[in-house]
Amino acid sequence: MAQNGARRVGVIGAGMVGVCAASWLQRDGHSVFLVEPGNPGEGASFGNAGCFNGSSVTPGAMPGVIRNLPHWLKDPLGPLSLRWSYLPSILPYLYRFMRAATPEKVRAQAKALRPLIAPTVPLVRELARDAGADALVHQRGHLYVYRSEAALAKDGLAWALRRENGVEVDEFDVDELRQLEPALSRDYVRGLLVRENGHTSNPFGLVSALLEHFRRQGGEVVRARALGFRLEGGRLTAIRSDAGDLAADAAIVCAGAHSKPLAAPLGNRVPLETERGYHLMIRDPESMPRIPTADADGKFVATPMELGLRFAGTVELAGLDAPPDFRRARILLEQGRRMLPGLATRHAEERISVWMGHRPSLPDSLPVLGPSRTTPDVIYAFGHGHIGMTAAPMTGKIVADLVAGRRAPIDIAPFAPGRFGGILPL
Repeated sequence: MAQNGARRVGVIGAGMVGVCAASWLQRDGHSVFLVEPGNPGEGASFGNAGCFNGSSVTPGAMPGVIRNLPHWLKDPLGPLSLRWSYLPSILPYLYRFMRAATPEKVRAQAKALRPLIAPTVPLVRELARDAGADALVHQRGHLYVYRSEAALAKDGLAWALRRENGVEVDEFDVDELRQLEPALSRDYVRGLLVRENGHTSNPFGLVSALLEHFRRQGGEVVRARALGFRLEGGRLTAIRSDAGDLAADAAIVCAGAHSKPLAAPLGNRVPLETERGYHLMIRDPESMPRIPTADADGKFVATPMELGLRFAGTVELAGLDAPPDFRRARILLEQGRRMLPGLATRHAEERISVWMGHRPSLPDSLPVLGPSRTTPDVIYAFGHGHIGMTAAPMTGKIVADLVAGRRAPIDIAPFAPGRFGGILPL
């Protein structure tokens, strides 16, 4: 360990969570290096909807979800689909997912998430300002739109959870919605605007800017795949990698959907799964919303970005290895044209790009955040699901506090790595 409490810290994973963790650790005076086998920022952080939604307290598993699962799962292009060959592998996860969907558990999950994500806009602005990237962060709110009063009523619990946790919401009728966002289809009859939310107009650009600032401040990026850890007397000495041992006093596991095999040797069996998400981008769109807008029925988001209009959403359960099904991205374009009738009915292929990435998800929609079972020197910070961009800034602050031996700024007990009871013998 270095003098004055500074340590050599290896952060495994250079997505938004890892880069935020590295940034806060570096501010604390630690010698920090990032371990990343691919190009930093090109995993799940690259293709998400770019939203910083402090209002995203609603877990994926909500009461009544079991009634919708059969319908969703039999539609290969629906908002949630399953590759049937993957069913035996994911059954234990689905069982835990459904068990997490009771009203009591859902309220507890929402309460736990709110302090993790509520400060996201001011925190990400602070990091972006230091990196010279404040122009990439915007706070115009987030708009949710509905085609019927019945559809809004179905989401009653979700909106109640938001309001119970201090989220302020402005409601718009059909005429007010048209004034707020003229590009939207007149089929939408209700809109709910959460003004506290923000977004980035270039998620990859933001991660890249934070990373470059980290490098300018003396941070290092090691191109390697982390394989495990070397311990002596219960204390970390090195991160094992395919490029050799990397000396470290502390390690942060932020490897997203690839974190599970790093936790297992340290005694933690974590039911981490990948929710494969898709996006489709239109360059030079004929129509674009000013505010990031979510179609509540279609379960997708339209976000205005520097490089065009991004439609992002859907969940596919198929594991890490199956090839992408880009029909799921193309269906987003069909839905987007219904949302924004000003879009052309056809687009040249050179104006269209598609993407698939792996959201690291846990059945209770809460990340794993805290020290490993074996050693306090390895800290987990993964499994953020749909809120990785949003939760990354506060997650990074928590990680820095844990490494320094300070009390975390929020209660992290709900995110404990051992909460699933999946403790492995050592």
